[in-house]
Amino acid sequence: MVASEQVLVTGKQLDTLCINTIRTLAIDAVQQANSGHPGAPMGLAPVAYCLWQDFLRYDPADPTWLNRDRFVLSNGHASMLLYAILHLAEVRQVGAEGRVSKELAVPMEEIKRFRQLGSRTPGHPESHLTSGVETTTGPLGQGVGNSLGMAIAGKWLAANFNRPGLEIFDYNVYALCSDGDLMEGIGGEAASLAAHLHLSNLCWIYDNNHVTLDGPAAWSFSEDVATRFIGYGWNVTRVADANDLEMLARAFEVFQKTTDRPTLIIVDSHIGYGSPHKQDTNAAHGEPLGEEEVRLVKKFYGWPEDAKFLVPDGVRENFRDGIGKRGRDLHAQWSERFAEYSEKYPELAERLRSMQHSELPAGWDKNLPTFPADTKGVATRESSGKVLNVLAQNIPWLLGGSADLATSNKTTLKFEGAGDFEAGSYGGRNLHFGVREHVMGAGVNGLVLSGICAFGATFFNFSDYMRASIRLSALMEIPSIFVFTHDSIGVGEDGPTHQPIEQLASLRAMPNLVVLRPGDANEVVEAWKVVAQLKHSPAALVLTRQNVPTLDRTKYASAAGVAKGAYVLADAADGKPEVILLATGSELSLCVEAYEKLKAEGIRARVVSMPSWEIFEQQDEAYRESVLPPSVTARVSVEMAATLGWDRYVGPKGRKIGMHRFGASAPLKDLLKYFGFTVDAVVAEAHKAIGR
Repeated sequence: MVASEQVLVTGKQLDTLCINTIRTLAIDAVQQANSGHPGAPMGLAPVAYCLWQDFLRYDPADPTWLNRDRFVLSNGHASMLLYAILHLAEVRQVGAEGRVSKELAVPMEEIKRFRQLGSRTPGHPESHLTSGVETTTGPLGQGVGNSLGMAIAGKWLAANFNRPGLEIFDYNVYALCSDGDLMEGIGGEAASLAAHLHLSNLCWIYDNNHVTLDGPAAWSFSEDVATRFIGYGWNVTRVADANDLEMLARAFEVFQKTTDRPTLIIVDSHIGYGSPHKQDTNAAHGEPLGEEEVRLVKKFYGWPEDAKFLVPDGVRENFRDGIGKRGRDLHAQWSERFAEYSEKYPELAERLRSMQHSELPAGWDKNLPTFPADTKGVATRESSGKVLNVLAQNIPWLLGGSADLATSNKTTLKFEGAGDFEAGSYGGRNLHFGVREHVMGAGVNGLVLSGICAFGATFFNFSDYMRASIRLSALMEIPSIFVFTHDSIGVGEDGPTHQPIEQLASLRAMPNLVVLRPGDANEVVEAWKVVAQLKHSPAALVLTRQNVPTLDRTKYASAAGVAKGAYVLADAADGKPEVILLATGSELSLCVEAYEKLKAEGIRARVVSMPSWEIFEQQDEAYRESVLPPSVTARVSVEMAATLGWDRYVGPKGRKIGMHRFGASAPLKDLLKYFGFTVDAVVAEAHKAIGR
């Protein structure tokens, strides 16, 4: 019976009323959209209600509170569960400038616009659209991967900012996950690393509903999840019925008392009505229930069968008295503590403010190296490592690591006090992800979502393993940093399994990702400056294993041109070239040598360095045409990668020197000759381009 029938409900009745409100909002939204997954929200409504109402340390009036608990819906197809909770808890929307408004993040009209164009309630939660959504989830496994990064961030922040008697950070991270999250390899990577690091602030709630999209989970999944997680080193507890609020509460209490390991709560739920005796086929398979089934479900809940989007009297008030009041009180207590902290430690308080607003500290770019001209040169991974170590000293919240390749990627932070992030010692700046590229990408995103300036590194070829995470960082509009070395056939003897070919074209095709492939050591410095200043786009920094010449900047243009994505490096004496040579990365020096040869022949050439297509495309038309005049149609691009995409810059009459097959295992000098990456080959193509 619902409160709108003027019946006073209290205690357990009120809990049930609130839970059924969550369920029916999900049912009605999916039915109206004629699209979505009603089953998981129906089954998990008691779990979310218990957590939010009684345990989550969260202030709906300020979803930016630094010490809030994080709630991650890794099974993002259950998005209506989260939207219903955000609506009923009256979580406020945060504006573009980070200001909290009085507007609800998810007002009722947005629930009614579920899965519609321009709504704040898309089919899977998107953090840049909807306040209260901590991370964009949907591809299974990504959310639990993000939760790992958030938990690492929580431990790191506590280790670096808490002071005796003034504990500023002690938040927990809760992730609701499904069979699919645990089946995906990234889920195993996250679980393994979380246990290794003893992340006691991390709690996964596993929706053990025995159903996958295709049908019964038993068709493809029969492992003993509890034993598996005990093997990892997790604390594991079980709730036999998702509707049992007392057992759920006990499980959350067990988590909060566990101080030496992460916790997995296995919750046996039933997709559909939320009853052990009812299971709906449509709900299980991610489809609307249908009008008749909706009526039957509401009847089962004791709900008015014709009511739509009903929030009975007493429900909102109950949330206000629960998470609303508890969150407000906890936030107020924290604010008092933080005020005292700010007086005693003003520098640390200012650092936290800068982090929260994505501002760089004063002097962030001081002492960056300048590399002298050198024909032998240095690998761009080497120069990158030197720049990174200076930047990390200037930006105290810049940290990261590698997928077991830090020595090769040159990403180890070596300055005094950098330290390692390890179990029980969480203050270090060097993270060790192990051979876990998938979760490294998702973990970096979780760190960045927590206000940390974070990077992850591996060989460029293995960017394929973390592509989903890179894509989600671009979708979320967050400045995650991905460092990729061993960027071409320049890897040499390791052969085609390690030699990237199609990766550059693939990443350049991704919206909102800034790809930078600098051509020498000084371009690396400028590339890192660009990366450090990004606020709403992730970056992929693509670097060489082999040495490349450091160009003489007294003879050629300043590397500062990197800031515009592409620039004229060397030009014809009269500024009117017959042919333009375009390159990125290690191939830039080939074009410079070819330019000198062509000049000796009396041919007016221009060399254009193009480290970032994306940034170049953001420049105005006048600048782009000053670099690539439309009147000069004789053009040659040179890049040790697939040529896909270069047509837009060389045009129909241009020539492209690139890779048209996988690489080979051989010494670099043999590979360069075999695949045509020589000065003579560039000169020959320039001749062809101008018709000589």
